[in-house]
Amino acid sequence: MRKSDKERLKKVVSTWEKLEFQMQKHEITKEMLLTDEYFQWTVTTPLYNIGEQVYQLSNTFKESHPEQPWQKISALRHRMVHDYESINWEMLTDIIYNYMPEFIKEVREIIEEMDD
Repeated sequence: MRKSDKERLKKVVSTWEKLEFQMQKHEITKEMLLTDEYFQWTVTTPLYNIGEQVYQLSNTFKESHPEQPWQKISALRHRMVHDYESINWEMLTDIIYNYMPEFIKEVREIIEEMDD
């Protein structure tokens, strides 16, 4: 059974919250992500999952929220899965620490709008 867009968005948020919790619990810093393979592996699976949930959102939904970087998030997942050896960790840490929190905040707002 196909999940609804709302269910997928909730999964995006919950996956991010779990990742954020682990990063705080283990005090994972940008520097650690640049150099430590264990911590790199810690963040990649949740990011894969977020990217896959975003990819599976309906085109109608994505078109109704063109301000969101749906395609970029899907493409990031694709790149990480299919070209793992070439991940640019400088760029990825920038995304994790500087872009994802705002994206998740906006996804939460979209979910709230869907509840109205």
